[in-house]
Amino acid sequence: MDDAALLIAELLARRWLPRNHRLVKRALVDAELFAQVEQRLAQSGLRFMDNIYADHVSVALLPAAQNAVLGEAGINANNNLELPRDAQALLIVLWALIVLPKRERQTSRVQEADAGQNDFFPGAKPLPQAASVSPVLSYKALLEDYGPQLGKKLRLDANLKLLERHGFIMRRQDEIAEGPLLDVLLDYDVLAPRILDGALADVLLRERAVADLLVPPGTGI
Repeated sequence: MDDAALLIAELLARRWLPRNHRLVKRALVDAELFAQVEQRLAQSGLRFMDNIYADHVSVALLPAAQNAVLGEAGINANNNLELPRDAQALLIVLWALIVLPKRERQTSRVQEADAGQNDFFPGAKPLPQAASVSPVLSYKALLEDYGPQLGKKLRLDANLKLLERHGFIMRRQDEIAEGPLLDVLLDYDVLAPRILDGALADVLLRERAVADLLVPPGTGI
C-alpha cells in the first residue's frame, strides 16, 4: 500500500487527522502525493478537506456526489449526520462564538508579525495554531444566553453530546472548546457573511450603539 492509499485509509477510518500527522504534512508539501490523494478520493465521490486556519484535515462528499447520495429533500438536504434542527442551530451558534473570534485573532497576529519586517515572503509565515487562539466557552453562560431558544437544559445537553460525538466540539467539565471538525467542515467564506451581515447584524449594531453611548463626549476610541 502506497502513501496516498494509506493516508486515505486513515482519514476514512479516523474521520480526521491532525495537520502534524506524518502523511498529512507530506501531502501538504508534496504536490505529486497530494494530486494522487485528490484523484483517488474523487474517484469515490470524495474530496480532501483542509483549512490553513484549522489544526486538522478531513474528507467530505464532492458536490455532485452529495446531491446524488443525500438528495435534495428532507433533513438530508442539510446534513448527513441526521442532526435535529435545534442541534444544527446550536452548531451555528457555537461556530459563531468560537471560530469568528479565533479567525480574527489568527489574522491579527499574522499582521502584527508581518508589520515592520523586511522579509521577502512575510505572508508565508505559519498561522498561529488554532488551539492557542481558539476561545473556550462556559457551559453555564451558553445555557443562560441561548438555553431558552435551543430547547433549554435537556435538549442543550443532548445536542452538545451529539456535536461532541461527531467531532465538532470538545467538553472539559464546564468548558466547551473547538473540536477537530468545527473549522474544517463548516465553510467560513459562506457562513461568516451570513452571520455578520445577516443573523447578527442587528445585534452588532445594538452593541456598537451602546458602546458609543458609553464613550464620554469629546473622546475617541
